[in-house]
Amino acid sequence: MKALTANRLTDGDVVFWTAGQWVERFADAQLWADDDPAAVEAEAAGKNQPKIVVDAYLIDLIESEGLWAPISYRERIRALGPTNHLHHGKQAEGGAMIEALQHAHGAARSTGRVNLIKRK
Repeated sequence: MKALTANRLTDGDVVFWTAGQWVERFADAQLWADDDPAAVEAEAAGKNQPKIVVDAYLIDLIESEGLWAPISYRERIRALGPTNHLHHGKQAEGGAMIEALQHAHGAARSTGRVNLIKRK
């Protein structure tokens, strides 16, 4: 599975794509199968919004506690919010999705991020 992520240009917050718009919560992100061409189309649409977001890219997901979570540690941190305190940011909301993100395992680098690095 894959999800599309970026950073909002106005405040730098991590956002996720769903139904043609950007949302702040990973739990609301639209998910695609690995071979779904709609994911590539969504990535192209996200990259075509330079006044709204920066560095839109697809991330790989794994199943964790019955829910989907990013494989890479970096992307799990981005989905949870700041790491300075557990009661700050998106992780302070709690719930099943936050628990799944906190307990997910995997150390792979995000495919999307690797593609950004190669491009530079």
